[in-house]
Amino acid sequence: MTGGEAKVRLDKWLWAARFFKTRALAAEAVTGGKVHLGGPRVKPSRTVKIDDCFEVQRGYERFEIIVTDISDRRGSAEQAQTLYRETGASVIKRSEEAEKRKLAMLVRPRSDSRPDKKQRRKIRQFTGKS
Repeated sequence: MTGGEAKVRLDKWLWAARFFKTRALAAEAVTGGKVHLGGPRVKPSRTVKIDDCFEVQRGYERFEIIVTDISDRRGSAEQAQTLYRETGASVIKRSEEAEKRKLAMLVRPRSDSRPDKKQRRKIRQFTGKS
């Protein structure tokens, strides 16, 4: 579907653009305040228009996208990438945040194996959980 005459709900467009695996997850994210249009939150039933600038948060990632085409059908990943264009600032910010998360994981101590029975008892005793 091309943009001129098409009317597609936001949750359906997010699903077609492959930001979320199911339409229900897309609607839940929009309702939960994870999708913004130029600042304010939007509803799942909002009609998507070409050149709308959305801010989508998915887990740790935050995308700032501009709608370039409208579709209500979920196609391949290549087709989905033609529906939007991510801003340059968003790409840079996402890569910086990913790098910070990688560095934080390297600093965190990790054991080589799971705790055995004796160690689990000590952990429970120390934390106060039974």
